[in-house]
Amino acid sequence: MRPQRRGLPRVEDLPVTRRAVVGTGLSSVVLVAAAPPLADLAGAAARREPFTLGVASGEPSPDSVVLWTRLAPDPLAEDGRGGMPGVEVLVRWEVAEDERFRRVVARGRTVARPRDAHAVHVEPQGLRPGREYFYRFRTGLHLSPVGRTRTAPARGSSPTSVDLAIASCAQLEHGYFTAYRRIAEDAPDLVVHLGDYLYEYEAGGYDLPPVGLGGRVRDHAGPEARDLAGYRRRHAQYKLDPDLQALQAAAPMVVVWDDHEVDNNWAAGTPEELEWPQPDFEQRRAAAFRAYWEHLPLRRGRRPRGLDARIYRRQHWGDLLALHLMDTRSYRDDQACRDLKRVGCTAALEPGRTMLGPGQETWLEAGLRGSRARWDLLGQQVPFARRDTDPGDDLELVMDSWDGYPADRDRVTGLLGLAENPVVLTGDVHRHYAAQVLTDYDAPDAAPVAAELVTTSITSGGDGSDLPRGGAAELAANPHLLWASNRRGWVRARLTPDVLTADFVTLPFVERRGAEPSVAATYVVEAGVPGLTT
Repeated sequence: MRPQRRGLPRVEDLPVTRRAVVGTGLSSVVLVAAAPPLADLAGAAARREPFTLGVASGEPSPDSVVLWTRLAPDPLAEDGRGGMPGVEVLVRWEVAEDERFRRVVARGRTVARPRDAHAVHVEPQGLRPGREYFYRFRTGLHLSPVGRTRTAPARGSSPTSVDLAIASCAQLEHGYFTAYRRIAEDAPDLVVHLGDYLYEYEAGGYDLPPVGLGGRVRDHAGPEARDLAGYRRRHAQYKLDPDLQALQAAAPMVVVWDDHEVDNNWAAGTPEELEWPQPDFEQRRAAAFRAYWEHLPLRRGRRPRGLDARIYRRQHWGDLLALHLMDTRSYRDDQACRDLKRVGCTAALEPGRTMLGPGQETWLEAGLRGSRARWDLLGQQVPFARRDTDPGDDLELVMDSWDGYPADRDRVTGLLGLAENPVVLTGDVHRHYAAQVLTDYDAPDAAPVAAELVTTSITSGGDGSDLPRGGAAELAANPHLLWASNRRGWVRARLTPDVLTADFVTLPFVERRGAEPSVAATYVVEAGVPGLTT
C-alpha cells in the first residue's frame, strides 16, 4: 500500500506578497502570481546549471529538517550574486522515502530571492521521527543532486544509539577535503561542525612552509572576504568542492561558527587587527553572519538581522542526547594580553571576564539543569581544559582559548555537575586531544568532572604528524591531556545509554587526494563515570 501522504508545506515557504491557494494532496500550494521559473528567464541564465553548490540538510527535529540549496550558475561572480538576475525564482522541492522518488511523502514550492543570494531554506512538516529520507530541488528544467537526511527520534523516546561525526577547521588552501568524503561514506546520523567552516584570508594569507610541511595546494579566489560579496564568493568557492558537497548530501548537519567565518581571532566587536584599513567591523560582522546563514542549512528563523544573529541553540536526539551548541565568539571579552601564547598575563585572571556572556551562561545553566538526556554534550569551539604550552617551569597559556578566561571556565565547569553525563566537544586547535576536565589543574590527581574530545582539523596545517611538535613534552606537562595527534581527520562518536565511544580518526595526508582513514586512538566515557578511559 502506498504510504499516506504527509508533510504539507507551510505557507511561510511562499513570498508574503503573493496570494496562495492551499488545497489537499501533495501539490498542496499553488502560486497564483509566482515568479517565473528559471527556465523561463531570458538569456544565458536559463541554460546554465543553477545547482552548482549542491544540497544540504540540517537541524533535524522529529517531524522536520531544514533542506538547503542555492541557485548559482556563476558561483564565483565578483558581485556575489552567483550569476543570477535580480528577480525571484520559483523552486520546487520533494522529499521521498527512497532515492528514486517512487514514494514521495512531501513536496512543495518556495521562492529563491535576490536578497538571499537565491538561497532557499525549506522546512517540510509532518515527517516521521527517526526516519531516513531523500530530497531534491527543481527549477525550470534543472534538477538538483539528491540528498540523504534523517529526522530526529520522537521526543521522549529512548534511542539505542546515535552516531556523530565531529569536525572543524577546513582551510581550502592547505589540503583536499578527503576527510569530508570519508565522513560521507560513514553515513553518520548527524554531522556536528564546530566552526572554521571556511577561511576568510586572501590567497596565501594564512600560508605555512612549502607543500609537504603545511603549504598551499590550491588558492583562495579573490581578496580577503570583508564585505557581503566577498563572503558569498568565499562560501561558494568552498561549496564547489566535490568532497564537501558529498558530506552535505550524506547526512544532516548542525553547525556553529568560530572565528574564520568572520575574521581571525575576533572577539565580539573587536577585530583581529585594530590599526589597518578595513570596513567598519560591525558592517563586516553583519555581512559575514548573513552569508553564513545563506549558505548553511539553518532554520529561516535564524536569519540574521544585522548583528542580531543568535547561533547558540540545542539539538536533541530523543532522551539519549542533548547537544548544547555554543557561541564562544560573539559575546566574549577581548582576549587579554592579545591573542596568542602568554606567560604571566594577570589581566586574564579578572573574575568578571567572560567567554560566553551572561545571557548565554544563563541559557546553558537552564539547559543543563533541566536536561533529561542521558548525555549532555557541549559543542563549542576553543580548547577547554588547561593547556600549558611550555614544558618548562613557566605556565604559558593561549589567550584565545578558555585559558584566557579561567574564571568563566570555572563557572562552566561548575555547571557540568548539573548534567548526568557531560562531555565537552572542541575544535579550533588543529590537533586531536583526549582530555580530562578538572576543577583544579594544579592537582592532577583530582577526579575528572567531564571528558573533553578535541577534534583535529579537516585540512588546516597540512599533512601534519602523529604528535605535534614537542608533543611528548606537552603531554608530560599536562597529565590531564591523555593523548594527542597532529594529523588531520575527525572524531567519530557513538553514544548508547551506557557508553560513549570516541574514535579519533586520522588521515596520513591531505596535500594530495585519496587518503584512507584509520583510527589512531579510541577512548570511552562510561555512563555515571566522569572522564575518559581507554
